[in-house]
Amino acid sequence: MSSYNDYKKSALEDSSVKAEYDALQPEYDIIQAMIDARYKEGLTQKELSERTGITQADISRIENGTRNPSLSMVKRLARGLGMRLKLEFIPESAAK
Repeated sequence: MSSYNDYKKSALEDSSVKAEYDALQPEYDIIQAMIDARYKEGLTQKELSERTGITQADISRIENGTRNPSLSMVKRLARGLGMRLKLEFIPESAAK
């Protein structure tokens, strides 16, 4: 395989791998939204840390997926980014 995308496509053909991948999608979505918002605002992790009182190390852990933030922490991050948090429940049939 020549690239990560080829590997990912091949790995997701295994139904057990796909099920695990799908189960983690909400966490990945939160992480990506946070990173995208931070970049859009032109902030470093350190600057976001200073705005929120959350350590830079914790922000790094959240962004690399090794720490699951509480809802309270995600709300603090949103405020630090000058944003409002919106959480949605989407019917399974609409998510596919």
